[in-house]
Amino acid sequence: MAKRGPNEGSVYRRRSDGRWVAAISLGWRDGRRVRKLFYGRTRREVQEALTRALRDLQMGLPLPTERPTLGEFLECWLRDVVSPHVRPKTHRTYADLVRLHLIPGLGAVPLDKLTPQVIQAFLNEKLAFAECPQCREKIPRTEFEAHWACKHGGQGRLRRSPVLSARTVKHILVTLRSALNVAVRWNLVPRNNAALVQPPRVSRPELRTFTLEEARRFLEAVRGHRLEALFTVGVSLGLRQGEILGLQWSDLDWERGTLTVSRALQRVNGKLQLVEPKTQAAARTLVLPSVALCALSAHKARQEEERLAAGSRWQETGLIFTTTVGTPIEPRNLIRCFHQ
Repeated sequence: MAKRGPNEGSVYRRRSDGRWVAAISLGWRDGRRVRKLFYGRTRREVQEALTRALRDLQMGLPLPTERPTLGEFLECWLRDVVSPHVRPKTHRTYADLVRLHLIPGLGAVPLDKLTPQVIQAFLNEKLAFAECPQCREKIPRTEFEAHWACKHGGQGRLRRSPVLSARTVKHILVTLRSALNVAVRWNLVPRNNAALVQPPRVSRPELRTFTLEEARRFLEAVRGHRLEALFTVGVSLGLRQGEILGLQWSDLDWERGTLTVSRALQRVNGKLQLVEPKTQAAARTLVLPSVALCALSAHKARQEEERLAAGSRWQETGLIFTTTVGTPIEPRNLIRCFHQ
């Protein structure tokens, strides 16, 4: 039987895991054989991938002969997959975990060399050690405060603690799993090795909610406050902070006594913006109790007075809850007000 020449391709089944592999020989380069591999669960799947690749070669289109590093793939994933399809806040969370943890720790590892053992060792190190932002030493997490105080004189309060919680480490793993799911669909790797890694155990904090009596006392305490209606609506309907701050007067149906939640106020690229709800279930219409309707009526009258007092400084946004000049309320200021 004649030997296969360059660009002919072959299909075979691996004994190790039973997966099918299609291979294209691209000749020799620098003394080594160069091949492009495609993986799949069935022979037909890899045969179709092989056919497409051979067609691209015949058309003169280049095929990648080297697998990217994890860092290169993560940057592509953030740009082409995450950014167009998730909310800005979610994208920022993924991007921060990639930039601060995954790329520094695993970014140089070739995608096809990212084994479960490599990922597990990386996570275990994140749980056991903290990297000092000043001297870049890796310090056991229980000794970091002493190291910071003794070696660096406790130079001010750190903006972000390098000691990671189990919850943060789990989020790092979840982000890596999501990215590698795409790598599997793109035939860059045969399986998602992050799915084989044991996540850290995370204890769930007990939720602290108002009792009926505490809710009454709270509403009594905010009576007469400029944002009394905001707190009343929040306690009555259990809305998220961003949902409350994103409410507009057009969402309120006075006749039916309902309020439609259809957006949220979030910080995007440093600016407060209205964004779509995270899920379809998050967009909902709720019935307002009479106490909330009364508070909103009084709030509307107060806002009209503030509009007249502000004059040309007033910025119309249509929002129900604003500053004294009509602009969106800064979420951090609302939290401070709530704690007061």
